[in-house]
Amino acid sequence: MATEASGSSPGSQSTKPPRGHTSSMSQSHAYQSVDGYLQPPRAVSNHPARRNTTGSHIRVVRSAPQAGHGHDLDSDIEDDIQMQAEQIRRERKRAKAQKDAEEALTRTTSERRGSFGGKEDDNRVLVGNLIGEDHVNYVLMYNMLTGIRIAVSRCQAKIKRPLTAEDFTGRHKFSFDIIGNELTPSAKYDFKFKDYAPWVFRELREDYFQLDPADYLLSLTAKYILSELGSPGKSGSFFYFSRDYRFIIKTIRHSEHKFLLSILKDYYVHVKDNPHTLLSRFYGLHRVKLPRGRKIHFVIMNNLFPPHKDIHETFDLKGSTVGREYPEEKAQKNPRAVLKDNNWINRDKMLELGPEKRALLTEQLRRDSEFLKRVHVMDYSLLVGIHHVRRGNRDNLRSNTLKVFSPSVPAIRRKNTQHKGARSPEAIAMRRAMRQSDPKRLGSDTLDLPEEDTGDRQHFIFYQDEGGLQATDEANEAMDTLYYLGVIDILTPYSGIKKLEHFWKGLSADRHKISPVPPNEYADRFFAFMKAIMRGGGGGGRFKAE
Repeated sequence: MATEASGSSPGSQSTKPPRGHTSSMSQSHAYQSVDGYLQPPRAVSNHPARRNTTGSHIRVVRSAPQAGHGHDLDSDIEDDIQMQAEQIRRERKRAKAQKDAEEALTRTTSERRGSFGGKEDDNRVLVGNLIGEDHVNYVLMYNMLTGIRIAVSRCQAKIKRPLTAEDFTGRHKFSFDIIGNELTPSAKYDFKFKDYAPWVFRELREDYFQLDPADYLLSLTAKYILSELGSPGKSGSFFYFSRDYRFIIKTIRHSEHKFLLSILKDYYVHVKDNPHTLLSRFYGLHRVKLPRGRKIHFVIMNNLFPPHKDIHETFDLKGSTVGREYPEEKAQKNPRAVLKDNNWINRDKMLELGPEKRALLTEQLRRDSEFLKRVHVMDYSLLVGIHHVRRGNRDNLRSNTLKVFSPSVPAIRRKNTQHKGARSPEAIAMRRAMRQSDPKRLGSDTLDLPEEDTGDRQHFIFYQDEGGLQATDEANEAMDTLYYLGVIDILTPYSGIKKLEHFWKGLSADRHKISPVPPNEYADRFFAFMKAIMRGGGGGGRFKAE
């Protein structure tokens, strides 16, 4: 390399004026660099010696002395060239060493962590364990996540418009496969997804349930929390919670799916006229179908229980007292048990509400029960979650039995691939990404559930106190209990099977106190029981079967 900077280099030869040339020609050539481009003239011809700032030893071989100012200019140019070349060499060596070190570190980290594939923050979850491909519901969860992400975002991207009658029966269909196309991204599995009445549910979410569209989509399409607790009822449904614990994805039977579509217009009108309704808030209705597999319908709804408060007692109240008791000895061992009507009565519980909140709750329950009577629904219940403020969150009940489903989903691609089939780049990339979602115990990086209310439900009367309804005394002053209330399981019509159940159970028990009774009787009994268990209502003892 020293030869390139020596006096015998082409650059230094070009600065030596031949004999007989004028001094101006010599001056012009002296301003040329080694590549022939002109450099700006120096303000001072006698430039002081440059200081070596790189710490390297530079060997300078100068050409023969030139006449006039040529010698000084030549030396300065050669010095600049030498220093620049040396600096470039040093930078290249440093960059190569850094790259080699980073590659070695990456290989080591991948071997230790199993090459999780995403940013570290992407793998941080609120609570629980990551669920991998060996989980029994992995395929279903993955398909739900992918379908919701595409269907909801497609509808949200369109300009909002007034609803029409056709919107209540409309549906959007999507087909997913391992290759992908212009309309849908590639997916790990072949499946079909259907979005029912998307415009109706969009208006319900935005205008009446006050949900921010971007917040809703982000919450649902991030990591899932899978609850291993079953449904409080006997439906056999299972639940998924959104990562922030605000939304529930619940599988429903085909009959419930059809019934919801049949009453959707009535439900829409009721919510529009009663923004503070206690009925389940349905945010979306969808269906997933695997090849040669059964169709799975599910709804997205609100989670009554908050992410920032432990629920110390849970009751499922119907106003029926036949067969409606959870064994107390089991309840002592299981703090998450869902207790029933007779447990409430035997424990002498009551809703501690002052005159103001008691009147508001009674009126809303009356309106909701009248609506359910009108659409011929029965077997619903009031879900009551109780949080004792003094006890707080020290038991950490929310974190028990929760797991997380968190696949690394590649970015959406809408460009067709040149290679078709299972060996295409998209298919290989998808398989690799999904293999990286193996079960992994989370360490100290696990995020805790929030300890403060997010405030997204404060504009609703019955959710304005820390996401719920705070107990009050007769002077309407706050007490140290929080109630989380909602009417659930509202998709069971009084069908032929329920009529047979009513007849059969009525042979061995009081047919007015069993759970399956006609919708009119059910609504009246439900409303009367809820009034009785409020302060001053006399209690629910008179509803007990003799």
